[in-house]
Amino acid sequence: MDIKKGDLVLVISGKDKGKRGKVISVLPSEEKVIVEGVNIVKKHTRPNAKMRQGGIIEKPAPLYRCKVMLICPHCNQPTRIKHTFLEDGRKVRVCSKCKEIIDRV
Repeated sequence: MDIKKGDLVLVISGKDKGKRGKVISVLPSEEKVIVEGVNIVKKHTRPNAKMRQGGIIEKPAPLYRCKVMLICPHCNQPTRIKHTFLEDGRKVRVCSKCKEIIDRV
């Protein structure tokens, strides 16, 4: 997957369109990501050993990765990602707009 934990992303479709957030976790087998502060759902819980008191908990739910776009840390714009190899053979992610290296893969 092109998106990794800790990346800043922009939601491009759905009820939270236009919101930005940091990726909390990535679920590669399902091709989903969990973004901080986006797609918040309410979960009703019963009392158990961990939580003495039940109640309604708000937590972020996963989004399909096609609904988010990476924000380049250099040009601060949503961008697609290209992959290139450095001279020493390492594979890196590159911003399509500003051609800067985003980070090591």
